[in-house]
Amino acid sequence: MTIRLNGSDLTVTQVMAVARHGEAVALAPEAIGAMRRARAVVEDILAGDEPVYGLTTGVGERKAFLLDPAERRQFNLRLVLNHRIAQGDAAPADVVRGAMLCLANSYAKGVTGVRPELAQMIVTLLNEGFAPSVRRLGSIGQGDLGPMADLAHGLLTRSGFEVAENEGLALVSSNAFTTAWACIATADADALLSVFDVAGALDLEAFGANLNCLHPVIEQTRPFPGLAGTLRQLRLLLAGSYLWQPGAARFLQDPLTFRCIPHIHGAARDALAYARTILELELNSSQSNPVVVVPAGDGERGRIVSVGNFDIGPLAAALDFLRIALAPVVTSANERAVKLLQAPFSGLAAGLAARMGSPDDALSELAVAGQAITVEARTLAHPVSYELASSVKGEGIEDRATMAPLSARRLADMTSLCARVAAIEFVVAAQAIDLRALGVNGPGVSGPGISGPGVSGLGVSGLGELGLGTGRAYRMIRELVPFTRADDTFPADLEPVVDLVTRGDLTPAA
Repeated sequence: MTIRLNGSDLTVTQVMAVARHGEAVALAPEAIGAMRRARAVVEDILAGDEPVYGLTTGVGERKAFLLDPAERRQFNLRLVLNHRIAQGDAAPADVVRGAMLCLANSYAKGVTGVRPELAQMIVTLLNEGFAPSVRRLGSIGQGDLGPMADLAHGLLTRSGFEVAENEGLALVSSNAFTTAWACIATADADALLSVFDVAGALDLEAFGANLNCLHPVIEQTRPFPGLAGTLRQLRLLLAGSYLWQPGAARFLQDPLTFRCIPHIHGAARDALAYARTILELELNSSQSNPVVVVPAGDGERGRIVSVGNFDIGPLAAALDFLRIALAPVVTSANERAVKLLQAPFSGLAAGLAARMGSPDDALSELAVAGQAITVEARTLAHPVSYELASSVKGEGIEDRATMAPLSARRLADMTSLCARVAAIEFVVAAQAIDLRALGVNGPGVSGPGISGPGVSGLGVSGLGELGLGTGRAYRMIRELVPFTRADDTFPADLEPVVDLVTRGDLTPAA
């Protein structure tokens, strides 16, 4: 299904469909008309001698320099070349494709003053699957000047398109790169949070937890949308679980990281909903400077106004908020895994060894890996939207930074690290479930003896069935990582499980 750009209703889901899955794109007819009307204002002003920022003058600290009319087009090409100051490795291809989409959608809004042909060139290359190399570092979030110059250079080189007045500035003075990365990181964080729901539910079964933590009175007395949604999710995942049977719980109250899963994940869901709302506003807002004001009626003359629309502070702060909310999610996930590995908490052998009193480490050392990765993920939650590298640039005029690009990159990196903690959590929970089914590891035990598509038949100790969703997750984990028997060496490579997590195969929707 072709996604039509009009500058007003692009969604995060659509950005993902185009950037990662190659969905086709087209300009809406009304967008082409809006761009033509805005371009007419530009042409009208170019015909006069009015000084207009970036159109008839230089930019930044050179804003007082008037451009020779004969050099304006060449000046716009030089703007692209002179802003190729980005550094570092190339950004992922899906981020680059997302940036192309966001840029084309911003033009479709009809306020940048570019010709429709420029937007059509981007759409055409996007549909051809083209994604130029764009370096990821060097933007302070007041227009992604460096990365956008890389993007613009790649597009112009590939297409042979010749920029007109104002178009070089419109190509680089945009936050499309950050906005695209934010879309992809936010969508991945959303999917990861659903995976953490599954892992958390499996932890409850592995621990023999008390399901009073899912009682309906919780959302009745604490009506947060994220909390209610998480409770519904966990109940569905655990539908049919042995934990619903009277007397199944080992304790009257479990540790907070088990008992408060709905509250921890619910808070992250509410932060995610807020971030997504801000992101979709940004997706369909003008980030350009200057902005074209198209005349509302006959007899009026259009204007070009110098503005600060490239200041995307709301998005930078929203992404900071989301990372802060994700930190307790990953911290609690790791803590549950560590507790399952500890005999005093789990009631099973230390390290979830398959034999009581075994000198083997079994899965114990996974706690070290989980703790290390969790700490690294948590450091990325530090907010950056109040940072400012310097106020000297541009003769002191360019004295503001949102650092939104760093905020988006940190969310992407944090989500990637969290996926590894989730993988460890799944493997630990599966081992604990097997051992609990076996009746707390007698010395002659050789394996879990689990059978049946619904993971019924665990009843060595009367454990009963796993939930509808948790049983499915258990089977998928066991297809990749077998039960660790006595004297077995734990498989060092958990990458297949990490891939399972990042692909979203473990989400309830999958």
